[in-house]
Amino acid sequence: MPNLKSIRDRIQSVKNTRKITEAMRLVAAAKVRRAQEQVNATRPFAKCLAQVLYGLQNRLKFEDVDLPLLKQREVKTVGLLVISGDRGLCGGYNANIIKQAETRIKELKADGYDYKLILAGRKVSQYYERRKAPIAQTYIGLNQIPTADEASGIADYLLSLFLSETVDRVELIYTKFVSLISSRPVVQTLLPLSPQGLERRDDEIFHLTSKGGHFEVERQAVADQSEDFPRDMIFEQDPTQILEALLPLYLNNQLLRGLQESAASELASRMTAMNNASDNASDLVKSLTLSYNKARQAAITQELSEVVAGANAL
Repeated sequence: MPNLKSIRDRIQSVKNTRKITEAMRLVAAAKVRRAQEQVNATRPFAKCLAQVLYGLQNRLKFEDVDLPLLKQREVKTVGLLVISGDRGLCGGYNANIIKQAETRIKELKADGYDYKLILAGRKVSQYYERRKAPIAQTYIGLNQIPTADEASGIADYLLSLFLSETVDRVELIYTKFVSLISSRPVVQTLLPLSPQGLERRDDEIFHLTSKGGHFEVERQAVADQSEDFPRDMIFEQDPTQILEALLPLYLNNQLLRGLQESAASELASRMTAMNNASDNASDLVKSLTLSYNKARQAAITQELSEVVAGANAL
């Protein structure tokens, strides 16, 4: 017969675990809201920057501008910036981004290209350090809510690699936030900057809301109302010099957006994983409670049987 005390202890242990997972879910949800607020706060600057670049693109025709960040050269070495999390307990978030990086590395090797890794996040850093991969730089302990300073530091290092021709191309591997239950690892080219990457396009922002006690995500399309400069606009500086100053800012903005998407994806994955863990704990508590009640009833029945048997013996 099962030990009633051991079942009670296990029920209490599972309940305590459920409290922890529920607390972690609520913390992740709060941080997702903060990530959302940060995206909204940086959007006005990104929108104005895109408008200026779009106007300069139409005025100058980027293909005819000789700037280092726009220069296409023969690719021999590719720099891969891979963004993961510092901690686990977030479902398949870290495993999926590592799998995407491994797939891209195999493609580069098959095409005969060398590669260097720039790693952001403890999980991906530990993975490649154990495999003696060619790591150029690692960034560990970044804020869970990315800041512009962190993005700027990483962007400066990527620029130094590209401008010194240590790498001929820089690609970003990060997790694109789709919804609270869905995210997708993607590969994006950061350097050299392509004119096609500066075109106007519709964008989306997400809003985390709660309805009926459950978290939901509402997505809102944001139309970029970029307009070309007036034909009679006079520049105090040469437009090429303006473009040369703005392109690093655009790179910083692209990198910050990638960090924000990755952070939101990690937090959403952790929130989903902890929600599933809480549900599983609740189911386990119900199952253990049923087992406890059956064992207790069996013990009572046995005691009654012994009492009746003793009475009949008298």
